[in-house]
Amino acid sequence: MRAHLGDQLVIESPATGAARRDGEIVGLHHEDGTPPYDVRWSDTDEVTLVFPGPDAHVHHPDHGPPGTDTNEAEPVPETAPQAGAPNPGDVGRRVAVERRRHGLSRGEAARRARMSPDYLAYLEEHPADPTVATLIRLADALGTTVTALRGAGVDTPPGQGHALLHPHLRDLTPEECRTLLSTHGVGRVAVTTPDGRPAIIPVNYEIVEDDIVFRTAPGSAAAAAVGTDAAFEVDHMDDASSQGWSVLAVGPASAVTETAAVRRLVQHAHTAPWAGGKREMWVAIRPVRLTGRRITPADGQATTGH
Repeated sequence: MRAHLGDQLVIESPATGAARRDGEIVGLHHEDGTPPYDVRWSDTDEVTLVFPGPDAHVHHPDHGPPGTDTNEAEPVPETAPQAGAPNPGDVGRRVAVERRRHGLSRGEAARRARMSPDYLAYLEEHPADPTVATLIRLADALGTTVTALRGAGVDTPPGQGHALLHPHLRDLTPEECRTLLSTHGVGRVAVTTPDGRPAIIPVNYEIVEDDIVFRTAPGSAAAAAVGTDAAFEVDHMDDASSQGWSVLAVGPASAVTETAAVRRLVQHAHTAPWAGGKREMWVAIRPVRLTGRRITPADGQATTGH
């Protein structure tokens, strides 16, 4: 018997052939993929060391349905290809991007997600099909959503999952709001355009000394925030667990014109504006009011993927 990281170990009843238990192989103890394995069981989410018996077989997700390719000797994928750059699948690529965005090593991210660092390395560097339970743990560890890691719902707005049976809505403290804002990313600035029309513009933003800063082009709709009391909103929603939060910052907006200040902003920016083009005008919003809300399950309510 040989296995890959991410394969499924299925234990069947000798009498009926029906699956009695199954789990995801999250750790290998031999380079050739032979037993024993660290297995995360789907019914308990616990990881145990398993020496498979005659009633067990390995299902390779990429090689056919359960019951095929069992116990056959197959080459085991290495942590990274021997030649050329790694060719990660979309899920692994998104996991790696989120992990680096939070400044986490693979070891720390694996610890937070309660999985083997070897499995996380395999997931990031190879096409893989992790279980929903694995994706939920990764999303929670990386502060993102299962939908985002899968890349699904790109053309649909978030929040289409089922509402919690007993949701708990609470106000966030200003300090909690600052912490959530400091993750950077994409937020929305509300402005009144020169023609008097309201507009909400998504922008890539940074937090610099408590100011919310973003780049735009002179004369753009987002530039209309300068000289006004602007509203800026950022949020995060997880369809898999039907939870989320939002933060609203309100304060005066001004253009950053001092040469040294602009240079520092350019040097320390986490990302370039996704919209592309020449966007050399920096706008800073200094929050004077921070409010936010978070939706979580009421005490005792379990959350599952939908």
